[in-house]
Amino acid sequence: MPIPRLQRHTLPNGLRVVIQPLTSGPTVGVSVHYGVGFRSESPSRSGFAHLFEHLMFQGSARIRRGDHFRLVQSAGGTVDGSTHQDYTVFHQVIPSNALERVLFMEADRMREPIFTMESLRTQVDVVKEEIRLNLMNKPYGGFPWTVLPSALFSDFRNAHNGYGDFAALEKVTVADCEAFFESYYAPGNAVLTVTGDIQPRQVMELVWRHFANIPSRPVPTVSDSDEPAPRGMRTGVHHDRHAPLPATAIGYRLPDPRTALHSYLAHMVLCSLLATGESSRLRRKLIGRTSMATDVSMGCGLFGALDARHPDLLLGVVVHSPGTSTDAVISVLDEELHSLVAEGPTPREVNRAVAMSAAARHRKFDSLAFRTPALGTLELLFDSAELLDQLPGALSSVDAVDVAMAAQGLSPDARAVVQLVPGAAGADE
Repeated sequence: MPIPRLQRHTLPNGLRVVIQPLTSGPTVGVSVHYGVGFRSESPSRSGFAHLFEHLMFQGSARIRRGDHFRLVQSAGGTVDGSTHQDYTVFHQVIPSNALERVLFMEADRMREPIFTMESLRTQVDVVKEEIRLNLMNKPYGGFPWTVLPSALFSDFRNAHNGYGDFAALEKVTVADCEAFFESYYAPGNAVLTVTGDIQPRQVMELVWRHFANIPSRPVPTVSDSDEPAPRGMRTGVHHDRHAPLPATAIGYRLPDPRTALHSYLAHMVLCSLLATGESSRLRRKLIGRTSMATDVSMGCGLFGALDARHPDLLLGVVVHSPGTSTDAVISVLDEELHSLVAEGPTPREVNRAVAMSAAARHRKFDSLAFRTPALGTLELLFDSAELLDQLPGALSSVDAVDVAMAAQGLSPDARAVVQLVPGAAGADE
């Protein structure tokens, strides 16, 4: 069955709207993306974008604090939000008859969220507890996404992690929140996506009713955060008192998908060929043959493929035995990369990797909970929501030469390696 065509609209205030009717049962997905993320933060406001995501659930002009979750869940839906390098997204999956309720609430907080000292202090405490649970008191917490960028990149926008630190969070004021909202949460800096059991004309009637009268505001320019690739391998050490086994994270720069999409896709296939499935090269060698490692993974993007503007990173993580050194892990990786460059992958390897990459995307984005925000992400970042459904076919155009070229680009002289060491840091570190 062909995938229904996307529809696009832009309101006079600049809000972009993406609509895709789908045969999904009586459910609807709604997401709102704002063009603001970790890279929008200054060094003195590290973690602010993520904190602000929390604050956007703390009430608006006509929605009381805490009611957004309650009203969605009481209708039988789910709701969540997340902050990434270049965007913040709020998304819901709801019964079809609750669509207007959710559009009303999203429009209300786009128009006039309420910031108070009480809600600010509460959410600072919530975020601090999240940091404790997810980073400080969890095995491999935040590894490698909170530590690898600082090794691979030099520019603060690319290098820092999005959680920030306690000191920066505690200094945030209500005035800071109001200024941040005015700067980044304008309708023209947002994409509204609606998918599922919908009639596009009726959806647009509701969108006009609830969003069209939100005043337009200046839209921030997208700053160029590119920086020179590393010259020489960069290394780091991360201590984890809760991790039972050591681990090694490896990061490389990815091509810019806006100007080199085919090369980017070749890197996706390369990651699958190296580390997806028991017959992949690294899993077969590090786990199956030698028992050097207990887990191996590789992927494009800090949070997934095509989830950020350039620059982004290809990353690999190997959890290995105490008797296996980081140097030994790197040696195996370099041997496989050298083999791919010198001899190329076999057609069977490439076909398998392409099929697994395409199948994984089909499985994941068959769900409204993932499809709806993914469409909005691609529209916001690349002006191309259609990429979501075009990528499985585009991946099939990747051949053995493309994969070998991608492997050749993963140079030891332009990567970062972070060693995770179980236990606390010593006094001399």
